Formats: sequence, C-alpha cells, structure tokens
Amino acid sequence: LMISPTVTSSNTPSVASAAATGQQAQAVLSSDFETFIKMLTTQAKYQDPLEPLDSSEYAAQLAQFSMVEQQVLSNDLLTALAAQLGSGTMGQMAGWIGMEGRTTAPVLFDNAPVTVLPEPPVGAQEMELVVYDAQDREVDRGALPVSTAPVLWAGVQENGSPLPTGLYRFEIEAKGTGGGTLTATPASTYARIIEVQNIGAEAQVIFAGGGAAPAASITALREGT
Repeated sequence: LMISPTVTSSNTPSVASAAATGQQAQAVLSSDFETFIKMLTTQAKYQDPLEPLDSSEYAAQLAQFSMVEQQVLSNDLLTALAAQLGSGTMGQMAGWIGMEGRTTAPVLFDNAPVTVLPEPPVGAQEMELVVYDAQDREVDRGALPVSTAPVLWAGVQENGSPLPTGLYRFEIEAKGTGGGTLTATPASTYARIIEVQNIGAEAQVIFAGGGAAPAASITALREGT
C-alpha cells in the first residue's frame, strides 16, 4: 500500500484566520463600548434630579466593562498564540514522514514479518505474545522468553498460510510467581509514518495501513526501511 506523504491540519485555525478573528472581536468590542457609553449617557440625562445616581455606580460599571474588554483581548491573544504553536509543531513533525515510529498502536501486516519489542511486566516468570486483528479478535498466541529481546512475528496460521493483510496489535500476557496472572501489557512495534495531523490541541501520526496514534505516544524514531 503506497500513500503519498502529506501534512494536514484540521480543526485548528491558521495564524491568518486567528488574526482575522481577533480583528472581528475587536470591532464588535468597539461597537459594544459605544453602545455602552450611549446607554450610560442616556441614563445620566434622564435620571431623577431629586435622586441622582451615585457616581460610584458609574465607576463600577466602567470597571466591569473594562474587565470584560481585557478578558476578550486576552482570549484573542491566546487563540493567536495557540495557532502559532500548532503551526510550529506541524513544521517540526513534518520530518517524521517517511520514518518509522515505535508504537503500541495497531500496525500493518502485509505478509512480511513484524518485529515485536516485548517489555516483560515486573515479576513475570512466564510470557506469551498475543496478537489481535482490527476487530479485536485473538488470531495468534505463542510463548516467549522473559526478555526484552526483539522477536519476529511471521503472521502464519496453524495450517501454514499467512494471515490476511491488515492491522494487528500485540500484547504480552504474563504469569508471576505461583502462576498468578499479571495484567496484560501492550507490546511495541515499528511502523512507517505517512502523515501528520493536528487534531485540536493534539498532534497525531498516521501509519502505513491506516493505523493512528497520538504523537506524544511515539517513544522512538528510526529511518524507514
């Protein structure tokens, strides 16, 4: 499966759009301020001369409006900064495309052996590698030495034929002292990165075959093979 490498961004405003939004907000704020002044002036003009409004009330209203104005401007500034940071992150991560990332997300099996990197749970005395397909069905299981040494998963069924091309994920099931079952833990593999996305405030990578994972979950990178 060959997919042209791309860098995309969704749900995140660009710097230009953020600036435009800020300008619109300022225009609305200016209009609201003029309306506020007109209302305040009208209130003063038609107040009861026998019971005039306390000048401190005017000051309090002006202070409240000023606080709202500052909050709106701060929000606009934060939006623009977030857009700039997102663009910078995407630019830095563009170099990931074509590389292989270490991940526990489902990876593509296309009749070539997959290198699995097991991490024995603390206290493990026995270990098994368990393989699941895209529908979360167990498709393979085999004993492993209690070690972090990489192992090759051939993706071969009991009758000797290869499993269908698709996405598969790996887990380590272990038993501790006395045969007690330990919590299953994900096993890492390497997968080729073909795309980088910016989903809201979180960057995400797309692997060959369609698997995806948060960029923050990638624990290592290596040159593509």
